[in-house]
Amino acid sequence: MVLYNYVTQEQLAGFDKYKYSAVDTNPLSVYVMHPFWNFVVKFLPTWLAPNLITFTGFMLLVLNFVMLSYFDFDFTASSAGHVHVPSLVWVAAGIFNFLAYTLDGVDGKQARRTNSSTPLGELFDHGLDSWTCVFFVATVYSIFGRGDSGVGVVTLYYILWVVLFSFILSHWEKYNTGILFLPWGYDMSLVTISLVYLVTAVVGVETWYQPMLFHFLYRDLFTFMIIACSFTVTLPMSLYNIVKAYRNDTLKHSSLYEALLPFLSPVLLFLLSTIWVVFSPSNVLDLQPRVFYLMVGTAFANLTCKLIVCQMSNTRCQPLNWMLFPMTTVVLVAVTGVYQNETLLLFLWTTVVILSHIHYGVSVVQQLSGHFNIFAFSLKKPSSD
Repeated sequence: MVLYNYVTQEQLAGFDKYKYSAVDTNPLSVYVMHPFWNFVVKFLPTWLAPNLITFTGFMLLVLNFVMLSYFDFDFTASSAGHVHVPSLVWVAAGIFNFLAYTLDGVDGKQARRTNSSTPLGELFDHGLDSWTCVFFVATVYSIFGRGDSGVGVVTLYYILWVVLFSFILSHWEKYNTGILFLPWGYDMSLVTISLVYLVTAVVGVETWYQPMLFHFLYRDLFTFMIIACSFTVTLPMSLYNIVKAYRNDTLKHSSLYEALLPFLSPVLLFLLSTIWVVFSPSNVLDLQPRVFYLMVGTAFANLTCKLIVCQMSNTRCQPLNWMLFPMTTVVLVAVTGVYQNETLLLFLWTTVVILSHIHYGVSVVQQLSGHFNIFAFSLKKPSSD
């Protein structure tokens, strides 16, 4: 693979001065999970690189996504009259989900335990987290599906965007305050969903067809919890932290334009993808919802990773991501009917987005590994020869 130096010299200099600063006030995390992770990390061998732990957790969530893609590619398996996902698959999904969450919690502890903490580790961790958003949402969607008692593909599309913007809020906060305020919803959602997968394996997806109370279905609770958590917890806490930093005169960007700059590319991505959804001649989201979600989630992860690089290196966020320019062309070609095979166009563009993001990730990891004179997945030191 031909790599590229995406990280500028100014950003490399910023990484040299970087100091980790995070605040975690979630009771579940502080009083339950951290003690559990402190216990688990003692069983890990001291030669095990933290980034390898991070990557293993990420791949478990990818495995969940691939596994459910095989059994429920178009999100219809949970609907009445369709062959349901086998119970053992839900058991595996629950175990893999909790293992991934656990590994995400112990990687930093392993880094401190082995005295191998680097800015690359944090970037690698949070960069992969940004990509797992789409794998997590799409896998959960298979519990309810798109049937009469499920969630519509368009509704799930907007739910995905709520999750994505909730994720980027934390890094927008850090871009402006220098402190990463860990969101409460992350821990609660991963623990809850792990349990829901296991419960589904026992009681079957038919249980979720039944009304919880009067005509209020479980799918309505699923939608309500995600939206309510974002708009009543995540967003207010983010704004509170920004206002607090403003009053303490510790904001890193005094200009409103500079402070909101990280949102420009994500908003444009949202507009472009939504235009494609709304004006698609063949209703491409209904035809290929999983691929469309993957395309959006991967493109969003690329934008987020570049924001994380900027906030960690204390450099200015770039207003526009290059990926938005070809995507504009793709959307115009699709909605105007210039190229009528939208499904093929979506598959081709999704492939370009995934390969571009992988190229970016591998290049940045290699570049920072060389800069800090470390191996990304080993605690051994490179030879000085």
